[in-house]
Amino acid sequence: MSATIEEKLNALQEFSACDVSDALLKLQKVPKGSTAHAGYLADIVPFSPFIGRKEGQPKIIAPASTFKFIPKEQDQSPPPEGLPEEKHGFPAGKHWVDWAEPGTIAVIEQPAGQFCAVLGGIMAARMKYLGVKGAVVNGRVRDLSELHGSKLPVFARGTSTVGTNAEAKPGARNVPVSFGGVTVSPGDIIFCDPLEGVVAIPRDLLDDVLALMPKLTSQDDRAKEDVEKGSTVSEAFKKHRSKM
Repeated sequence: MSATIEEKLNALQEFSACDVSDALLKLQKVPKGSTAHAGYLADIVPFSPFIGRKEGQPKIIAPASTFKFIPKEQDQSPPPEGLPEEKHGFPAGKHWVDWAEPGTIAVIEQPAGQFCAVLGGIMAARMKYLGVKGAVVNGRVRDLSELHGSKLPVFARGTSTVGTNAEAKPGARNVPVSFGGVTVSPGDIIFCDPLEGVVAIPRDLLDDVLALMPKLTSQDDRAKEDVEKGSTVSEAFKKHRSKM
């Protein structure tokens, strides 16, 4: 009997974000001339319920739901590939955050170069009430005291004192979003490691990542043991890592 998604997410808890990237680096095919990002969502740090990288805190791991913000003056694009607005747009009469999905990590793309925040205290409180597991923002957040009070895990690039309406507005939901060279699609697994950082696992590679990580970590454990006993790193790598 195959493992359930809950069992797979629980299995991921035994590893670090670095372990995930090590596996993705071997599994993902990168076009020639492109940089391998190995799922790493660069420069993202925790802002709630604490600020900055911290050891000993629980990892937050869940499927992604996505929100794409656009510049305030930009006309809202039609839903991608002619798909219905009720699945990808924001029909009138409902705030964007009310579309947040329980059991997911909300991944939010903000236009580059903006100074406003796209997530604040009220939005975090609403997400927490709806059962959202956390939020990862490719942009800015604000109302840090309120974010902390909500207990919603929030990771972002930076902060602002300026509200969203100054520069941005919601453009689409449940669409692929760009995150510093990594594309995150709805359903991809977001691995928030409060110490090491945030990694996105493409949903079609989850099983392969889970199968490969124990082998890679075991090799590194043996290499580290040899180095601690006086071996050179080159010797340890040749002895253990060359087997993959």
